[in-house]
Amino acid sequence: MSARCVDFPYFLADFDPLIPKKEGPETSQTPSQPAMFGKISVLLVLLVSLVPAEAQDLNFIYNSGFNGRSGLNLSLDGMAEITPKGLLKVTNDTKQKSGHAFYPNPVTFKNSESDTAFSFSTNFIFAIRSEYPPISSHGIAFVIAPTRGLPGALAFQYLGLFNVSNNGNFTNHVFAVELDTVQNAELSDINENHVGIDINGLRSVKAAPAGYFDGQYFKNLTLTSGKEMRVWVEYDGTKKQIEVTMAPIAVATKPPTPLLSLKYDLSPILNKAMYIGFSSSTAIAPTSHYVVGWSFRMNGQAQDLTASKLPKLPSIAGKKRSMLFTLDVPLISVSLVLLVVSGVVYVIRRKKKFAEVLEDWELEYGPHRFKYKELYIATNGFRENELLGTGGFGKVYRGSLPSSKIEIAVKRVSHESRQGMKEFVAEIVSIGRFRHRNLVQLLGYCRRKGELLLVYDYMPNGSLDKYLYNQPNVTLNWSQRFRVIKGVASGLFYLHEEWEHVVIHRDVKASNVLLDKDFNGRLGDFGLARLCDRGIDPQTTHVAGTLGYIAPEHARTGRATASTDVFSFGAFLLEVTCGRRPIERQGPKDDIVLVDRVFVCWNRGNILEARDQKLSNDFVVGEVELVLKLALLCSCSEPAARPSMRQVMQYLEGDIALPELSLLRLSPSGLVFVHDEGPDDVQMVYQCSYVPESTLLSGGR
Repeated sequence: MSARCVDFPYFLADFDPLIPKKEGPETSQTPSQPAMFGKISVLLVLLVSLVPAEAQDLNFIYNSGFNGRSGLNLSLDGMAEITPKGLLKVTNDTKQKSGHAFYPNPVTFKNSESDTAFSFSTNFIFAIRSEYPPISSHGIAFVIAPTRGLPGALAFQYLGLFNVSNNGNFTNHVFAVELDTVQNAELSDINENHVGIDINGLRSVKAAPAGYFDGQYFKNLTLTSGKEMRVWVEYDGTKKQIEVTMAPIAVATKPPTPLLSLKYDLSPILNKAMYIGFSSSTAIAPTSHYVVGWSFRMNGQAQDLTASKLPKLPSIAGKKRSMLFTLDVPLISVSLVLLVVSGVVYVIRRKKKFAEVLEDWELEYGPHRFKYKELYIATNGFRENELLGTGGFGKVYRGSLPSSKIEIAVKRVSHESRQGMKEFVAEIVSIGRFRHRNLVQLLGYCRRKGELLLVYDYMPNGSLDKYLYNQPNVTLNWSQRFRVIKGVASGLFYLHEEWEHVVIHRDVKASNVLLDKDFNGRLGDFGLARLCDRGIDPQTTHVAGTLGYIAPEHARTGRATASTDVFSFGAFLLEVTCGRRPIERQGPKDDIVLVDRVFVCWNRGNILEARDQKLSNDFVVGEVELVLKLALLCSCSEPAARPSMRQVMQYLEGDIALPELSLLRLSPSGLVFVHDEGPDDVQMVYQCSYVPESTLLSGGR
């Protein structure tokens, strides 16, 4: 006999032909052979029935109630009880309580602890009845656990399965399918009225709203309706597949499409011997969780339950009462306490979420300081669809200030400054005082934990580089490019000579030039900028910048000056005019250096050959030649040979003529002016290694 039948006393009736019946007075003390055979058969059946369930392929069904003909009684604890009609009532119109009902014997789920878990299936019919429908308090779960009763488990959101300390622990060895009517933000991401597959905790591995598939259409089911519903739970030990299906009680056969389907190996979760049953819990609303019928089978398909044989739920007529007049004082008190606690927790979390670093000395900077909450709202929580771009110093988001509706760009960076934070913020505020039409306006900053947020004017046309490289959708004509060049030159001149301090930008390049709505160029990204008093050389000793834009003396000494900005500006001029990057990788040992290419074109008398071929024929030849020659002059290896930004402005405006470039030579050190050719010529050695844009304020901050 390979299957265990719970209705054992009635199962024996099938063997009545083998059991001798007394037809009259016995004539012999020795039983006849047929009688002896019948007794041996009965004895064998009894012996088989006494073999523990864990040694058999268990198969049982409770289709006519959980008492009487059902044979083995369930193991109950907490608020669980069997009603006189045979219903399993796991909680009984209780508040803040839990109950458990387990099959009494352990069930073998695998041959040994290291083996693969067997297949199993179960189906049951349940109902959730609340005293104040449609409000319910939490739900019910089918559970497989290493013990009966789950010691230490809590009610409320823990469904009588876990507690605050063990929820989610891998040592729990608990598998459950929950039917929950209440969402708990800490434990579940799914709204109320859901079905979930739980492994060792109540944050479901997979969950879905309660319902079923009727053909190709999905139909919702309301767990708190008080009506009976069917649930099928199946595990295929070979495919390692879990499927959960549900339907109204009127649907007698399992729908072909499961509500939940999950590829998951339960072998590490299930011990060799486990207990199976139900667990439920309540909170502040008195609720009863019923199991009307239940069948289970190891290594096979559990029998379907026949609705006509099931015990009937009590009538709900007269049970619906007005919640306004029946809620007792304790319920109201608990509700108020929970409301207050929830409010306090919400406030604490919200404050923590928007917590900022604010020190007394920052108060003097007043309007330059933004609240993190304001920037969070402005950028819709820094959502990805507001992302403008990502650079070496962080991500930039588009936003709109909630108070003024001004469009802004917010850069989020991690601050790893070598300089004191106070000095750094002072410089940020100083840069915020820049007022020039060709500089991106820094509106302010915000500090939060290890993060720094810089707030700029929003430039709707983005950065210049996207209009120069990689076959852009929009190509700037020469008139637009020349206006951008003169604008950036004007901005650098302001930084070097017109503002109260000398500002060395240290990262002039096309990607740091932004375009406003009229395509005017504005120099931005002052993350590497250095301020110093006039007449004092900056003492920066750390190389910062981007390959192709770094002046040779800056690469050697780490000292940034106005002249190193001019060198970067020369590379920028070549970018805009030629539509190429300063250094283009062609292979491990084969790079194209743009300044060398332009010099070669100039040296053979056709400098216009180096221009961007995407430029139409309406460019001004004199202007293009001027910019390319000026770029060569700014790219000289010797700082003394480069013009100042004041002179650059004069060249671009045509106020003065460019110097003669006939003595310009291309040497291993770069472009140099050779006055007396010979072995004693002093030439700067061009040493420039790649320096990534990886840290904020890497130049001495």
